Amino acid sequence: MKMTMTQKILASHAGLDHVVPGQLIEAKLDLILGNDVTTPPAIDIFQKTCACGVFDRSKVALVPDHFTPNKDIKSAEHCKKIREFARDQKIENYFEVGDPKMGVEHVILPENGLVAPGDAIIGADSHTCTYGALGAFATGVGSTDLACAMATGQTWFRVPEAISFRLTGSFLPGVTGKDLILHIIGMIGVDGALYQSMEFSGPGVANLSMADRLTVCNMAIEAGGKNGIFPVDEQTIEYIKTFAPERYARGDYRIFEADEDAGYEKTIDIDLATVPLTVSFPHLPENTRVVGTFGEVKIDQVVIGSCTNGRLEDLRLAAEILSGQKVRKGVRCIILPGSQRVWKESLREGLLEIFADAGCIVSAPTCGPCLGGHMGILAEGERCVSTTNRNFVGRMGHPKSEVYLSGVPVAAASAVLGRIGAPSELSAEQ
Repeated sequence: MKMTMTQKILASHAGLDHVVPGQLIEAKLDLILGNDVTTPPAIDIFQKTCACGVFDRSKVALVPDHFTPNKDIKSAEHCKKIREFARDQKIENYFEVGDPKMGVEHVILPENGLVAPGDAIIGADSHTCTYGALGAFATGVGSTDLACAMATGQTWFRVPEAISFRLTGSFLPGVTGKDLILHIIGMIGVDGALYQSMEFSGPGVANLSMADRLTVCNMAIEAGGKNGIFPVDEQTIEYIKTFAPERYARGDYRIFEADEDAGYEKTIDIDLATVPLTVSFPHLPENTRVVGTFGEVKIDQVVIGSCTNGRLEDLRLAAEILSGQKVRKGVRCIILPGSQRVWKESLREGLLEIFADAGCIVSAPTCGPCLGGHMGILAEGERCVSTTNRNFVGRMGHPKSEVYLSGVPVAAASAVLGRIGAPSELSAEQ
């Protein structure tokens, strides 16, 4: 039976020789993730299971990141609840505010060596699909599934069908993985890959950085995908060597490859050189437009960061554009490093000084404004260009505010221009 990459990983974790789309399976898990929004209700359910404890203290990760540093009493109580649970259960991978390894969950789990090729991972957060960039199967679940998985170390899946995205060529200057995934979502729609695996392949993959791949997989869910996944190549192995040296040394990972004649629902060919600078207009990620093809859209705020674009590579891109520039008067530009490691390295490289000189404010690592939590809420009628992953009605604040999704270069340039625009426009205005 010919299988896709995702299907092979699921078959392996279910102890089966093969699986087929639509098949229901029970699969063992390598990592289970919860955050400060989804874990408190999971704890209540976990306690009702009468489980003696979590199945493996090293395979549960709890990350307070959505409303941290605590924004109010309710968020403080939520974080207290998971903090006490982590202590009582002796959870090895609990990441407290200020911890050198802390930050936004989907940035820090790969950074801290908790993800490797061939893993099967669930998280009570829809953007858990990020980890497919490392050749793992990763998907989001609800709090009930999180609770049961913490107790048993396994969960059920319906084996997904798959769409093949075959990539060739390389990006034009300024175009990033964010533009690619927005371009794809614009092509197929927010339900274009509903409960399907989005599997990327082709010679163009080698031209995507790991940051690009993490961003692309992060937003697979915005196309309705069950997961996104990239093949394991030299870049992937170098990433594992750097961030998971112990697992690399032990050979504690498995490389799965799709069969050449695996069954896909369809194949979509994309020449990366044709991917334009792309922005998603309100109020769906599929509402994409090419930068330069629409009229003036004045803005009030820019957010650069999040689990989508808060990695060191992203902040370097932002600093490159903002260096020597000034944020337009009347625009607020908020920079969100994705982790404490990213924050420290940005400080060491002088990026934070560049941001401060340009008129930006740098936050502690947090999901904050992405979900309308804190550190950048929008008022009625305000517009924000954001490198986050969703722009639903009221996503970042008032239901009559607007969120425009973009990659880092467009977001940084827009902060200076005071309107949505491309980095190439900065030199033209000087």
